[in-house]
Amino acid sequence: MTAGVSKPGSASRVTLSQLMQPQFANLRGAVHGGWIMKLADEAGGLAAARHAQKPVVTVAIDQMSFHSPIRIGDLVILEAEVTFVGNSSLETRVQVTAEDPLTGVRTHTNTAYLVYVALDGRGRPTRVPRLVAETESESLRMARGERRQAERLARLKREAQEASA
Repeated sequence: MTAGVSKPGSASRVTLSQLMQPQFANLRGAVHGGWIMKLADEAGGLAAARHAQKPVVTVAIDQMSFHSPIRIGDLVILEAEVTFVGNSSLETRVQVTAEDPLTGVRTHTNTAYLVYVALDGRGRPTRVPRLVAETESESLRMARGERRQAERLARLKREAQEASA
């Protein structure tokens, strides 16, 4: 891939939907957070791979906030999009919504930021296309993603220093 290649975030956009079944829930009828994390990773990974056009691996679930429970019978809708790109890393934002399919009422339940690394044919990190904003809101999302990446790198550096002390 050439260094000058760039793609808009809209080219990576992915939407996944799944009906929540009893096997995904706890005894109180709420879907397990781990199941939602799995779905978020799938949606985020697809968006990252779509942008990179390479295989990707998850390196971090940077943040995942649970706002409302998801119940058996809800349709879970996950919308993922690349929000920041480094050299070989990609951050995706995954928004999770629960919909009651009988009433159509939708509730924002979760937001997650996940980080992936694109791999070449030998399983080594490889460069990915730059990310270009098409709208003002995409520019803001990219700036926030850049700040989160700087925070992640600073945290990793601190952790490495603490481990070697």
